[in-house]
Amino acid sequence: MTAPAPIDVRPITTADTREWIRALNTGFLRTPTVSDREVEDRGSYIDPARTLGAFDGPRCVATFRSFPQELTTVGGTPVPADAISNVTVTPTHRRRGLLTRMMTADLAAAKERGDVVATLIAAEYPIYGRYGFGPATTTAEWTIDVPRAGLDPRWSGPADGGRIDLVDGEDVRKAGPELHERFRRSRPGAINRDERWWQVSTGVLRLDRAPWRDPFFAVYRSAAGEVEGLVSYESDDNWGDANQPLNTASVNWLIAVTPAAERALWQYLCSIDWIVTVKSGRRAPDDLLPRFLPDPRAARITTQSDWLWVRILDVVRALKARTYEGSGGSLVLEVTDRDGLSAGRYRLDAGPEGASCAPTTRDAELVLDVGELAALWLGDESAVRLAALGRVREERAGAASIADALLRTSRRPWCPDIF
Repeated sequence: MTAPAPIDVRPITTADTREWIRALNTGFLRTPTVSDREVEDRGSYIDPARTLGAFDGPRCVATFRSFPQELTTVGGTPVPADAISNVTVTPTHRRRGLLTRMMTADLAAAKERGDVVATLIAAEYPIYGRYGFGPATTTAEWTIDVPRAGLDPRWSGPADGGRIDLVDGEDVRKAGPELHERFRRSRPGAINRDERWWQVSTGVLRLDRAPWRDPFFAVYRSAAGEVEGLVSYESDDNWGDANQPLNTASVNWLIAVTPAAERALWQYLCSIDWIVTVKSGRRAPDDLLPRFLPDPRAARITTQSDWLWVRILDVVRALKARTYEGSGGSLVLEVTDRDGLSAGRYRLDAGPEGASCAPTTRDAELVLDVGELAALWLGDESAVRLAALGRVREERAGAASIADALLRTSRRPWCPDIF
């Protein structure tokens, strides 16, 4: 009996694009039909050299893509990241090591390029820890019961001299990129948005797989006329049995660079006639939103989950890139990494003036896996908590508390985007 031909894992060619998309759609449980428009659109932005497919004969049975990204660290410095997306394995070819082969090749290439970290949004929690990723940010969604919120129903605009205006997509494409640059430099966990993101979000580029409905856009300008906030939202059309409006405004995205802009945009959304419910969309877990309301209980969390996962590829550069709050200190970390990309012992000396990090032969004080380091790196997780869970090990009493004093941040990291 002839043995089956081995499955070939390789970068795709232009000729493979349609078959690769069919496998991608199959893996994501979308219709496998692929239109010419989708082939053209995908071909316009994917890099074949960083787009992998597993081929069983002519049929693609697994997909994987990565692309360049910038991730903001604590303190505002962006680091180069290997953003991973479009990961699927066809149901008929699971448990054959295809994802491992694709992930191993991609991470090795990212390390060779000099990327500091790799990033992804995990659809399923158990998958990516075995490749050294750890959950580094959390997302939350609120649903606001507007009548209960206690806001002044006579509100007609900001009291700080600013103003809110409805604008169109062209205005958003002009003002949005600069505003987002200001925002992402101030928020650990935020990533860059390219021109294509703004085109898709404003309807210039419409995708076959995502039916388009024009949203509303509103901008907040300060008293000096500077754009400090933008929101994209949609509304349903729901009337109750007594012919009363019961409409919901659903936020697609909202970015603001000042609390005043953020407050004004939420109050605007809650003041729209006929709107009785506002859904916040993805927000930071410590978002200011509920406390903007006279009755914070009117905003209830309807989703809270891990979001951005990070894989540290260069421990020294990752720890040196970020800033450190508090009085500072030093810590010797022993990082384990089954793939060998980041394993080693490192001494971190950090404080408000800056940080140094270098390999060391000194005795380890805190032992942790590279995935746990990723969870701590942006300041969201607690080393003391991980020690209680048995996920990190103290070789020196109190080392976990020292790690928290160095690494934790006053505001939690947040990635508002999916990719």
